[in-house]
Amino acid sequence: MSNDYWLEAKNISCLKNEYEVVRDLNLKLKYNENVILIGPNGSGKSSLLDLINRNIYPVIKKDTVFKIFNEELINVWELRKKISTVNNEVKIRLNPRLKVFDLIVSGLYGKYCKIHDISDEDVFLVQHLINKMFLTNLSQKLFSHLSEGEKKIVLIARAIIKKPKILILDEPTANLDLKSKFQVIDKINELNNLNTIIICITHDISMITKIYNRIIMLKDRMIIADGTQKETINSENLSNLFDIKVEVIKHKGNWHIYRNSK
Repeated sequence: MSNDYWLEAKNISCLKNEYEVVRDLNLKLKYNENVILIGPNGSGKSSLLDLINRNIYPVIKKDTVFKIFNEELINVWELRKKISTVNNEVKIRLNPRLKVFDLIVSGLYGKYCKIHDISDEDVFLVQHLINKMFLTNLSQKLFSHLSEGEKKIVLIARAIIKKPKILILDEPTANLDLKSKFQVIDKINELNNLNTIIICITHDISMITKIYNRIIMLKDRMIIADGTQKETINSENLSNLFDIKVEVIKHKGNWHIYRNSK
């Protein structure tokens, strides 16, 4: 049934500055699956995110179909209520002098500044999420005083305060040290209990944990593999994806990739 899918794309191409950034995309994303979109830089991951967020639009041609939440005429403001995105752009727009509590409150209003005259209901919602995500020790700290890993986790909390149907994480572990990276990965795994569908865009294979039941590999702006972890994560696919001979193994539930020097 069409209603099983929150996104349907058929024969979709998109142009940006006269360059084809999405090529012949055919993709359906279900409500009940967490998805990793993995690929090298320039593979089209960000363009696919732009397409979903309506920053770019499909070229209209024969047999083209593009639906989000079963709608072809997509209201951007309604879309913002259902899809939250965490990327570096959000961090740049925020007031770094905000306390973490106020930062998460701002997500309820779609603002990037301190919100005054907050209702008791909103205070309760924010405090409940802070407790649920074990962020109590950070709630009164300034955002600018947090570590990079803590900033990512707080931005994720801000993104889910309005209980979106879909949470898109764009390179959530980029520029993090090893400890911060695993803190963020662990926190994302915990989100699986909040009934929010997660779409993670990354080039980092260590992001692929057990919560993701579908892997989509993008190369040269096209899907080259799509399926379960068992179906897609192997040395041949990853060597093809990154244009380098690698071996991949799974150890204690985590994927590890090694350069093949042979």
